[in-house]
Amino acid sequence: MKRGKKYRASAAKYDLTKKYLVADACKMVQDMKYAAFDETVEAHISLKLGKNASVRDTLVFPNQFTAEKKVLVFCKDDRAKEALDAGATYAGADEYIQKVKDGWLDFDIAVATPDMMKDVGRLGMVLGRKGLMPNPKTGTVTNDIVHAIGELKKGRTEFRADKGGVIHIAVGKVSMDPGKVAENVDVLLNEVRRRKPVDAKAGYIATVSLSSTMGPGVWIDYKEGE
Repeated sequence: MKRGKKYRASAAKYDLTKKYLVADACKMVQDMKYAAFDETVEAHISLKLGKNASVRDTLVFPNQFTAEKKVLVFCKDDRAKEALDAGATYAGADEYIQKVKDGWLDFDIAVATPDMMKDVGRLGMVLGRKGLMPNPKTGTVTNDIVHAIGELKKGRTEFRADKGGVIHIAVGKVSMDPGKVAENVDVLLNEVRRRKPVDAKAGYIATVSLSSTMGPGVWIDYKEGE
């Protein structure tokens, strides 16, 4: 793949064939930034999974870097005030189900109480395509909506391996203190390791790399069990 002049100049600053400690890699990614906007720092984790295994969970990064998200709660009308008081942007039942059916998607995360999932499930073609369908595995189908909203407001983020067994997830911004980005990466790696499937292959976490949105990737010197 042919790279631009700025990319090549950035990549020439370091030996990118080597692996580096997390803290050092975060500093390197910041030093190699060249875009005019505040790029996102992304982690890419390749896993060795069994044939039918998957990895999916949520975490709260210790150092937040995203704007506050709009939360929609699908719940019976008698619980709407509870959800709104807890920080939801929108809350209700039939009104919001109809709005979504009509194409309205002015929210970032959807939460639902279990008694609403029969109706919310019918929105699968809309919500599923956008990755917005509430799911008990990610804590977005729950009766404890106050706790769920609180976690989401803190920045709870979902991570999941794609069909190729790779997790792609944002871990910070290039404008952040690199030490804070490193803390986020360490938390992510610990959570991924904690979610290791029982049938995962040896060397479960195969490779880890970091990059900014536009910049070169840096390999992480990661050893399982550290």
